Amino acid sequence: MSNRTLQVTDEVYDYLLDVSLREPEILKELREVTAEHPNARMQISPEQGQFMSLLVRLMGARRCLEIGVFTGYSSLAVAAALPDNGLILACDVNEEYTSIARAFWERAGVAGKIDLRLGPALDTLDDLLDDGQADAFDFAFIDADKSSYPGYFDRCLRLLRPGGLIAVDNTLWSGRLVDEREQDADSCALRDFNRAVHADERIDLSLVPIGDGLTLARKRP
Repeated sequence: MSNRTLQVTDEVYDYLLDVSLREPEILKELREVTAEHPNARMQISPEQGQFMSLLVRLMGARRCLEIGVFTGYSSLAVAAALPDNGLILACDVNEEYTSIARAFWERAGVAGKIDLRLGPALDTLDDLLDDGQADAFDFAFIDADKSSYPGYFDRCLRLLRPGGLIAVDNTLWSGRLVDEREQDADSCALRDFNRAVHADERIDLSLVPIGDGLTLARKRP
């Protein structure tokens, strides 16, 4: 029995997918299309998409936020897990990437659950707060520019109801955060973010080693 997280070799990873992944064909096709994209590394892993789908089902989530859409895999996975009256308010700045997302949302029959806002996410989140939407959302997923993570996190936390959940992607950053020689802007921003979240008394916290690291933060009542 292991007393620490198991090292996931290629063979173990293949086994994990073989015995647990239940990826719908439309998600598989989107993942394969995205794999040909020059920025394919921005795509979340399929097991992470399934994990987040499970989380929103367990929570009974109905209203969600997504910061960073790319080609729409995470939003499609989450939207499919929401009830018919569920909603994802999805923020992105790239019309080219999100045009792929829109096409797959339509094909999957979930486009009516996704409200895409093209523009700076901080502005969109501030508009929601100004509109009295504090405490109005159940779940938020943050996967965008790393330097803005603190601003996204703080605003999403204010927009979530007590007991709501924020999931933050890339918080292990391919293991580079433990190497202090890695001083690029994204690595430094993520180190600072992780330390700040660790000290944040407004939340319950777990960093899950799935995908590129997924921080889960539950808003305390």
